[in-house]
Amino acid sequence: MGNSIVFTLFAVLFVINGQAQDFQGKAIYQSKTQVNMDFGNRQIPEDRKKEILERMKKANERVYELNFNQTESLYTEEERLEQPSGQGGGGRGPRFGALTGSEGPYYKNIKERRYLVKNDLYGKIFLVDDSLETLDWKLGDETKQIGNYTAFKATATKTIKRPNMRAIFRRRGGDDANEAKKEEEFIIKEVEVVAWYTPEIPVNQGPSSYWGLPGLILAVSDDITTIVCSQITLNPSEKVEIKPPGKGKRVTQAEYDQIAQEKTKEMRENFRNRRGGGRNGRS
Repeated sequence: MGNSIVFTLFAVLFVINGQAQDFQGKAIYQSKTQVNMDFGNRQIPEDRKKEILERMKKANERVYELNFNQTESLYTEEERLEQPSGQGGGGRGPRFGALTGSEGPYYKNIKERRYLVKNDLYGKIFLVDDSLETLDWKLGDETKQIGNYTAFKATATKTIKRPNMRAIFRRRGGDDANEAKKEEEFIIKEVEVVAWYTPEIPVNQGPSSYWGLPGLILAVSDDITTIVCSQITLNPSEKVEIKPPGKGKRVTQAEYDQIAQEKTKEMRENFRNRRGGGRNGRS
């Protein structure tokens, strides 16, 4: 009798464990990033400024798909058609993230506390392989409804590093006079992150680099970017293989940031030289 009970318990635990391992979900997220362009002293017509800002806005509105299980997730951008442009631009607006390389598939392994992201930096493929950042989440009691799920609020402070738009596009003519006050290509600062997670989906996964809450993160925002889940499918009939992206030069996050900073500086110098050559050609 005792052996029968023990056998039954082991069988139940085996089934539960198997179901947990097989559990998988898919979430669709809408991402919007606000970019405040500082044109400095450049003489740009207002209609041209408006066009640039509009293209920046559209370029930074993205749709992502997060496939996840209990330990792994893969965050990928959905492909979209290029918008035709009457100016011959081909719809390739100046994407904010493109200044430091376009971010490809973002793989997270919660068990190993590791992430791997595939980046295309000016035509060269890098695989950023590093440890997951652990945010000190503060859990609150505030709730709100996101789709069919009750979400709880959590906040944290995060150190971010972004391109300095003013430094990249600063006028060539102002460089010599302000050499002592040369601006850095990147801005580093602390921002508050607000996340909304649901314990109804008990995985500590989330979009982009976010994770570590007692439930799937349905929405998250910092000072300029807002990501909101618009659709969830649990245990889809067609399973998606969740595996880290391959091919590319493997680097740490610090190494990649250094390479990106050097490439951005090179791009800025080339941009200025082209403008200088154009002015010399017109004189």
